[in-house]
Amino acid sequence: MDNRFGDIETFLAVASGGSLTAAAKAMRLTPSAVSRSIARLEVRLGVTLMRRTTRSLALTAEGQAYRDRM
Repeated sequence: MDNRFGDIETFLAVASGGSLTAAAKAMRLTPSAVSRSIARLEVRLGVTLMRRTTRSLALTAEGQAYRDRM
């Protein structure tokens, strides 16, 4: 199954919601599924889109530029 568009949708949900948990709730997914989706997109694009820690999430410059183009 091709998840390219789903991964982009997930990224946009995380970027607008500000957290993996908020995006997971909005999309009715688990936070781990959201994290895997973002990781797939980052691998496919060859850039880090977000800096994630257990307490915070921030878009990188590349992540902001990607969000702005979508």
